Amino acid sequence: MGSNLILLSDSYKYCHHLQYPPGTTRIHSYYESRGGDFEEVVFFGLQMIIKKHFLKPVTQRDIEEASEIISLHLGNDRLFNRSGWEHILNDHDGKIPLRIRAVPEGSIIPCGNVLMTVENTCDRCFWVTSFFETALSQVWYPSTVATQSRECKKIIKWYLERTGDPGAADFKLHDFGFRGVSSVESAGMGGAAHLLNFRGTDTTEALLYAKNYYGEPMAGFSLPAAEHSTITSWGRENEVDAFRNMINQFGNGAPGIYAVVSDSYNIFLACDELWGDKLRDEVMIAPNTLVIRPDSGKLPDTVIEVLRILGHRFGCAVNSKGFKVLNKVRVIQGDGVDLGSIKMILGAMYQGGWSADNIAFGMGGALLQRLNRDTLKFAFKASAIKVSGEWRDVYKEPITDTGKNSKRGRLYLIRWDEGSYMTTRMNDHANDNARRKDVLQTVYENGELIMDEKFSDIRERAAV
Repeated sequence: MGSNLILLSDSYKYCHHLQYPPGTTRIHSYYESRGGDFEEVVFFGLQMIIKKHFLKPVTQRDIEEASEIISLHLGNDRLFNRSGWEHILNDHDGKIPLRIRAVPEGSIIPCGNVLMTVENTCDRCFWVTSFFETALSQVWYPSTVATQSRECKKIIKWYLERTGDPGAADFKLHDFGFRGVSSVESAGMGGAAHLLNFRGTDTTEALLYAKNYYGEPMAGFSLPAAEHSTITSWGRENEVDAFRNMINQFGNGAPGIYAVVSDSYNIFLACDELWGDKLRDEVMIAPNTLVIRPDSGKLPDTVIEVLRILGHRFGCAVNSKGFKVLNKVRVIQGDGVDLGSIKMILGAMYQGGWSADNIAFGMGGALLQRLNRDTLKFAFKASAIKVSGEWRDVYKEPITDTGKNSKRGRLYLIRWDEGSYMTTRMNDHANDNARRKDVLQTVYENGELIMDEKFSDIRERAAV
């Protein structure tokens, strides 16, 4: 079934056209992160939402379907704004008379600043601004994933700069999240957001989203890897044969690296007696690099013990920064990984003299699912209304929670020459034009996509 744009809203919004003051012609709303777990936000995903939902004109069939559903749903056929939608169909060719201005995707903006403004362009359609809050607000999800992923990269790169090769950072956090998200759409949006910061993923839907919505031919890469079913199918007594098969199948040829989960029975015995003894020579002779994956155990203890055993069996070199780097083998930790455990593991490795070059991370639910709109306190609020030809401020100021105070007026986001940002009202700071630049740019207007961003450009903006 195709998407009906008229039905992409909350139920209570279908009667809001009856609630604004008489003489209302324009409403201006804005979107921001009010703060939360991080001090800055990576804005990403608006283009996906616009291309998926806002470029197809509304049809008579859409209106009839929405009218039937909403009238039954609310129990009153007067509440559905049929005349408003038919005006959009007949006078605007079904295109939504809306202007969306936003910061360029991939921008790193301090929390508390406007990220997007929305304003109707037809006086009769003042109600569309807030009607589309529901659909447009979903940019919180890819923005939050991109922000959290970038925070992980900051930590990883910090340790690489001090103990290893910072140039390897792009492949140090792999997306394992496809199976743990609520939908295929979440996998695509969230997975693409992660790929702004890293190049490793097993979420194939993310590749399609980056390609279809941002023109990126191939946004991420993966490698041959085992799972427990393929290893345990050989039987406990034949685990060494399962491992040898991985060497035979993937020890040669592109992409030059392969991963084997090794904790099916005893991760320490597997590293010591199987990989480190019975298979050591085969691992060393094979051209490709073996990556051993522990998938259970206490952190960071299990990782440190695995490194110790592998260092004893395979040997290690001391790099120019004075840290140990394993010969021929590496480790990927894919269980219990989140921002906190990444810090903990890398901190323990640093204390133990191990380079961050030795490890990569696989992150699943914590990357794509264990977050919500309040992780960065995203909010969409009306801030100005035009009634009888005059603009006036709209705001909320609850005495019970000052953190929910909203901004007033029609808003800009300006960037001073020195690089700092400030949200301001239109026409404020009029004498500072030489020192400021309005960062918001029109990305959608009257049913048309104005800015079509490329994934590579967005990546460059978001770079750590």
